[in-house]
Amino acid sequence: MSEAAPARGQDLVRLRAASLNYRDLLMVTGLYNPKQPLPLVPCSDGCGEVLAVGPGVEHVKAGDRVITAFAQGWVAGELTREKAKTTLGGPLDGTLQERMLLSADGVVRAPSHLTDAEAATLTCAGLTAWTALTSGRVGPGDTVLTQGTGGVSIFALQLARLMGARVIVTSSSDEKLERARALGAWETINYKTTPKWAARARELTGGAGVDHVIEVGGADTLAQSIAATRPGAQLSMIGILTGVSTSLSLTSVLMQGLRIQGILVGHREGLEALARATSVHQLRPVIDRVFHWTEASAALEHLRSGAHVGKVCLELGERTA
Repeated sequence: MSEAAPARGQDLVRLRAASLNYRDLLMVTGLYNPKQPLPLVPCSDGCGEVLAVGPGVEHVKAGDRVITAFAQGWVAGELTREKAKTTLGGPLDGTLQERMLLSADGVVRAPSHLTDAEAATLTCAGLTAWTALTSGRVGPGDTVLTQGTGGVSIFALQLARLMGARVIVTSSSDEKLERARALGAWETINYKTTPKWAARARELTGGAGVDHVIEVGGADTLAQSIAATRPGAQLSMIGILTGVSTSLSLTSVLMQGLRIQGILVGHREGLEALARATSVHQLRPVIDRVFHWTEASAALEHLRSGAHVGKVCLELGERTA
């Protein structure tokens, strides 16, 4: 916990909530970066109140409610190796703390209609989905396929609908698919009962294929994701839930002019755009469960279980209930 006064270009923030990502689980188990120096404060997503600002800070003021930017040094433009080294929750200390010094360029005002926990979910999952969809130029009439019902996929469902697209959701759970339909999914596919789900996705689009895939599975799902797309589509590579190595034919990628785009969350200007869109449309992120920070281990186990729909969050500070 930081008690130091903010230096030039810094904010001191009292954090009220954090939300968990699969990256946090990999980080605390040593699987994300085995060379990460320890000790490390985990978590990247946070929302709280600015307590004080250092000299020269004009972006925010004391009393503002803000959310953290994942990469503190990535304000806009292309990602560089230097910017990639400024991410919270590794290599920099993260948001599982009550008071934190942050770069003034590394926070964004939180949408006023959201709770602290809801606002915290925008940092990574929300921005990842936003970056994927906007980089893929998703628009009215497009078809987006999302895998599962985790944080990024549910955000992609919500945001793609705001952009006028129709969304196909895959899952192994009929109960989760029912939740997805309630959130506006156009069609759903149970990949256990329909193992050739790529063919079903093409069938749903009249044989054309989908315009965009939110790829969170990784090794075991990539081949079918490619098979589900139309020529010229974009596949946003986001997750590695089923592994990092695969062997597949690249012919369809070449012959269809498929764009495979790696997504590392996004920059602060993208987070600001997402926050504006969230406010204009009064979008509310889907939260599965909120744990107190003292139950962080249980929260991570809940995330690991895959039983959640949407985001798993942490309440910081004293218990409110």
